[in-house]
Amino acid sequence: MIADLRSDTVTKPTPGMLEAMMHARVGDDVFGEDPTVNELEEKCARLFGMDTAIFCPSGTMTNQIGINVLSNPYEEVICYKGSHIYKYEGGGVAGNSGLSFRLLEGDRGRINLDDILANVNADDIHLPISSIVSLENTVNKGGGSYYTLSEIAEISEACMSRGIKMHLDGARLFNALAETGDKPCDYGKYFDTISICLSKGLGAPVGSVLLGKAEHIRKARRMRKVFGGGMRQAGYLAAAGIYALDHHVQRLTEDHQRARKIGKVLEDMPYVNNVLPVDTNILIFELAQGITTDAFLQRLDQKGVKAVAFGPREIRFVTHLDFDDDALDFTINVLSQLSF
Repeated sequence: MIADLRSDTVTKPTPGMLEAMMHARVGDDVFGEDPTVNELEEKCARLFGMDTAIFCPSGTMTNQIGINVLSNPYEEVICYKGSHIYKYEGGGVAGNSGLSFRLLEGDRGRINLDDILANVNADDIHLPISSIVSLENTVNKGGGSYYTLSEIAEISEACMSRGIKMHLDGARLFNALAETGDKPCDYGKYFDTISICLSKGLGAPVGSVLLGKAEHIRKARRMRKVFGGGMRQAGYLAAAGIYALDHHVQRLTEDHQRARKIGKVLEDMPYVNNVLPVDTNILIFELAQGITTDAFLQRLDQKGVKAVAFGPREIRFVTHLDFDDDALDFTINVLSQLSF
């Protein structure tokens, strides 16, 4: 057996999802004529209480477009220092939109209102305009930590009253919602743009959706074309997203439970120095002194468990749709027998 815990992006479409893809009605989406893409966009916008939406190939693209349509060059984005938009999108915010970053520490990646307001620049020609606050929910580098809607509301209301736009990198937003019980339809009032991924916990093979106000999504369609994201008969992919939304949201708590079980085992292992709290499906742990990530990952791989390094001595596991109870038992057995 191979237990692949590198990411929740490694999943394969389920038989039901493949069936939905095979029978999708399609057209040319660049002309706005793909009925399944249109259905997915309408479904997502309605779900989150937003005006409209646009389907894109990746979450990086939806983040980049969302930030672009909310900003002008020489402005600044306030976000957590480990945010995906800063660390893992190739410097795109600077190159695509001409923006700088104000990076905050955060509590496992969750930034608070006091820190945000303390870092809003004064009206001074020497300083970039603080134009966007970007939140990430759940926080990848924070080990799957999440914001509640009440925490988001406090930040959003204060920022919007000051003319600061709000963007949400919601790559794993459904994982957060599975824990908080918050209603997705309430999110629309607190953000100008929201990016959601269908290819992570929901198990679709490709695709993310950018949600927003009508004026912003009109601009987003132009920017998607500029970024090379205009797809043609994309309904085959959109059908996978619709199926995922209909069938794979409720089961996310199973991923969280399995991640917590692994975390409990790791807490007792002599080769582990510390395990971050396991809130959702991401588990990050620090290796004991003297053990390198390369050596640890190599040993794991030899035993049939795949993971990734996430810092100088940190390892990340991510549970997902294709990681079932058999894979969980296998992984726990491997971890229990490891020695260094």
